[in-house]
Amino acid sequence: MGKAISTPLLCQSKLFCFSFLYLFSSLFFALHFSFSSTKCIFRSSPFDPIQTPLFFYPSSYGEHKYGIPTLRSSCNSPIFFSDYWEVLKEIQEICRDSTALGSRSLKYMQRSADIFGGNFSVEKRFSYFDRREDGRDVPCGFFKRFPISNSDRIAMDKCEGVVVVSAIFNDHDKIRQPKGLGSKTLDYVCFFMFVDDVTLKGLNHHNLISRKSKEYKIGAWKVIRVSSKHLYENAAMNGVIPKYLIHRLFPNSKYSIWVDAKLQLVIDPLLLIHSLVIKDNVDMAISRHPYYVHTMEEAMATARWKKWWDVDELKTQMETYCEHGLQPWTPKKPYPTDVPDSALILRKHSMTTNLFSCLLFNELEAFNPRDQLPFAFVRDHMNPGVNLNMFDVEVFEQVAVEYRHNLKPGGPNVGPKIKRANSDLFANGSCSKCEKYLLKMWGESP
Repeated sequence: MGKAISTPLLCQSKLFCFSFLYLFSSLFFALHFSFSSTKCIFRSSPFDPIQTPLFFYPSSYGEHKYGIPTLRSSCNSPIFFSDYWEVLKEIQEICRDSTALGSRSLKYMQRSADIFGGNFSVEKRFSYFDRREDGRDVPCGFFKRFPISNSDRIAMDKCEGVVVVSAIFNDHDKIRQPKGLGSKTLDYVCFFMFVDDVTLKGLNHHNLISRKSKEYKIGAWKVIRVSSKHLYENAAMNGVIPKYLIHRLFPNSKYSIWVDAKLQLVIDPLLLIHSLVIKDNVDMAISRHPYYVHTMEEAMATARWKKWWDVDELKTQMETYCEHGLQPWTPKKPYPTDVPDSALILRKHSMTTNLFSCLLFNELEAFNPRDQLPFAFVRDHMNPGVNLNMFDVEVFEQVAVEYRHNLKPGGPNVGPKIKRANSDLFANGSCSKCEKYLLKMWGESP
């Protein structure tokens, strides 16, 4: 008989061999993605995140319906989060130091008017852009009372550190809970959601709140009822108030994060503020637009896709900015684009950031709530300028999950239902005031 060939003990078990192969494959891919120079690397949460859900919704509410898939998996400028406890300590120290964010503060114009924003003329609005030698009070809304309860106003005044703010008007979105929060974050970060009566009715319908109560809380969010019938007819314009006047609604907060209600934060707010604002020593951080770099591109898309119905007003707005010096984006500008994705805005409440927010709000009230249209004009013409971090869109997609708006019969309430002009913003070349802008944008002018 021939001599038997013995098989090594390690290879006698197929299960063991497959497990061994899986282990080495996993290690290889983990190392590859960890050291790749183009991969966005994040620590998705602190070392001790809150593991249990902050709130359990009824299945009928559907807070995670209509999610938009993320298509980008890499970026050129990855961000790295510092240790959670070090971040918490550093932000606490900054907020305790009254001089850390600058000793100068804006003074706001006080008067009574029929419109919340005051309805100022073009010349009047633009006269406040240069603040180098100007001590005048700045127009910044609140010429009518912001219609919330006194108890809610007191709660807002007590928020002295970091505030996260969102808003839902006309029941346009769902309330979604933030994820990846550290164990101390809810003790130090305030979450406020502004809603109107239509949205409140929907929340009551799903038994998320009781209309008999005077104060509402859903998970991390303190819900603030706004009597929007005393503000603007357009729901989107009412949402602009907490979006750009956070520093006035929360006068004692040192940092803020605006989160469109279509987003769900999946990174701790303290880590976001630290990585995108404090570490870069900027006033404000906002994502780049995923497609456009020129303001006029966004204006044309706004008309083409019916994001605002009054195309004649859009044309007037763009001509006004062209007449007063709006220029297309070029590499000579200190910013990577003229068009932001303003769904996520992180701010240090400094004098410069507050001024930028006031000036931008005045433009939105004068024309329409499409905040990407006046963004570059205000940014480039205010003096002193705002120190801005316009981060990659891939970063935005890693720190927040985006969902579609609630589906409603008749479409969203985006503007006055008037007879629309031609959806081509500058049909037949009829825009002499923006001709130079368009030629430069198209590369047809030296």
